[in-house]
Amino acid sequence: MAVDFRDEAPAILKDYLIYKQTIKNMSKKTVDEYFIDLRTFFRFLKVMRGLVPDGTEFDEIKIDDVDLDLIKTVKLELAYDYMNFLYRDRNNKSASRARKCSSLKGFFKYITNNKHLLDTNPVEQLESPKNKKTLPKYLTLEQSIELLNAVDGNNKQRDYCILTLFLNCGLRVSEMAGLNYNDIHSDGTMRVVGKGNKERIVYLNSACIDAYNEYMKVRPIEEVKDKKALFISRNHRRMSVKTIQAMVYKYLEKIGLDSQGYSCHKLRHTAATLMYQQGGVDVRVLKEVLGHENLGTTEIYTHLSSEQMKNAADSNPLAKIKPKKKD
Repeated sequence: MAVDFRDEAPAILKDYLIYKQTIKNMSKKTVDEYFIDLRTFFRFLKVMRGLVPDGTEFDEIKIDDVDLDLIKTVKLELAYDYMNFLYRDRNNKSASRARKCSSLKGFFKYITNNKHLLDTNPVEQLESPKNKKTLPKYLTLEQSIELLNAVDGNNKQRDYCILTLFLNCGLRVSEMAGLNYNDIHSDGTMRVVGKGNKERIVYLNSACIDAYNEYMKVRPIEEVKDKKALFISRNHRRMSVKTIQAMVYKYLEKIGLDSQGYSCHKLRHTAATLMYQQGGVDVRVLKEVLGHENLGTTEIYTHLSSEQMKNAADSNPLAKIKPKKKD
């Protein structure tokens, strides 16, 4: 459901969101997520302060009347009560609670340090829920090749190009959908617009360049609604995120991986894992290729395969030592 903070947010929150959008250059999607997170907190705050009529549904609580006087009543204890509320009443997973915690701390940091509306930041010491770290799911090299070999049909050049870029460049599906044909440059580089409208340059290998050239031979030109779009749907429009996802699922199903939790994002994991494990790409270089903000996000790909771990154990010089037999 679409949201517009300009219609629902109180002035103090609206000021913060506009700052995020115009000064910090965050995308509309990211700013909307900040608004939804903080709207949940302000609804909780109004309930805790007895400012909500009995019988009002939580998701129907208006927050446009929240002002600085109400915000000044927030203490660290209330912030922890809010985290508990998210866990027990809203059934939020740790990742969701961590994001809402970050949104809350960002807002209070802004009104304290930037706007000087508070003498001290009441949530500065609020600890974020720990996320359970899980290894990213990815295709093996053999499965990746099988996926590429499964491409067929009327749009085989287009589909093959998309899958090749996913598996070689590790793009996000939103980045893939946003590509324009002139983002591919003659010097073998590709301009990618990532999260927060941040641009990065990705170098294309020969497989990507060949797949792109083959697709451009058949890419529709007449009746195309978005002339700049690289990937065109059967309706002559830019392929949407959902259309690309459906195409990827089709080929994953074809090779028997549809029910195993694979997706477009898993192809991004695949590219990163293959580059790191089999290509020997330095994790700092991988960070730039993937467009990660922090190195810590990239370091999840430094996990070792079971075979590598077994080989490490077997290579220990003590691996074959047996107890000395006593006379």
